[in-house]
Amino acid sequence: MRRIYLIRHGHPAFPLGAHVCLGRTDTPLGPLGRMQAAILGGAMRETALSAVFTSPLIRCRETAAPLGLAAIPETELAEQDMGPWDGLDFCEIRERWPELYARRGSEPLLVPPGAESFEAVQTRAMRALERRREQSEGDIAVVAHASVIQTLLARIEGIPLAESRPLRPPYTGCTILGWDGAYSLIKAAFTPQLPLTPALAETLLRAAAPGERVEAHCRAVAAEALRIAQALPLPLDRDLLASAALLHDIARAEAGHAGLGAAWLRELGYDRAAILVEQHHDLTAGELDEAAILYLADKLIQEERRVGLEERFAASESRCRTTEARAAHARRLMTARKLKEEINARCGREVVV
Repeated sequence: MRRIYLIRHGHPAFPLGAHVCLGRTDTPLGPLGRMQAAILGGAMRETALSAVFTSPLIRCRETAAPLGLAAIPETELAEQDMGPWDGLDFCEIRERWPELYARRGSEPLLVPPGAESFEAVQTRAMRALERRREQSEGDIAVVAHASVIQTLLARIEGIPLAESRPLRPPYTGCTILGWDGAYSLIKAAFTPQLPLTPALAETLLRAAAPGERVEAHCRAVAAEALRIAQALPLPLDRDLLASAALLHDIARAEAGHAGLGAAWLRELGYDRAAILVEQHHDLTAGELDEAAILYLADKLIQEERRVGLEERFAASESRCRTTEARAAHARRLMTARKLKEEINARCGREVVV
């Protein structure tokens, strides 16, 4: 039996949690989406695909890239054309079309005037799937959009379009179909997962692409965190520590980067690493654990150079413009000093200077 992998693209380049009516607007993947695509590629590395077909929109082509085959664009796999709503935030849609927006709850197939109907999406998506299946052999992957996959599954499973909303997959959600003269559902939508290791963290760091200087800083912090961990007579999870250290600044360019980076990691399923990343700027717990070591290691690395604790904080103090910022800076320095003293005392030598 042949297998057909229906894969939704990764998270596009808009803020996590944003609710955008993203149809034909050609938006690339954001950092989270690129990391999702990297995990997808790793998870499917052993899958023997003969061909990959993709929507022509860039967010699908970027998601397909890590699958290892040159993806073949298929126009009829493009996302639903949402007409005047395309590319708008749903808050704006609600303000500009209040009556039409209000009807969406009771009319799941409602689209604005000039938009493409769900029936039309289903017809062309099914036509594309049939054509590409007939033109290929073996197992194939189809990287497309929520509405395309939703309507395809409704047709294959015999579900009315008006009741098909639960069939919409999450970002990089993968549904496996079988083909043996007819389509069958082998596995409902799931998000491919990989265990977080330092090697995968390095891959995700490159995928997030926070910039060469930030990437170099992350690698230096990871090395420093491991140096401290190796000196401590404590049962620490060094792989977790190294992985979180490599990823601690993946959202450096954004406001509230520690919280956002942690949110991205939670979205990827890496909750333990997210806890460390969330605290690398402001430590909340008093225990000497992986989070504390990452916090201190980050304070000992300026760009990619190891420096003394006092030198590092003296360099950052000049950037504190407000009373609140100066108070936070002093609090972080006090926390780092306490960690330094405890680590050196436990090791019986000056591990941190």
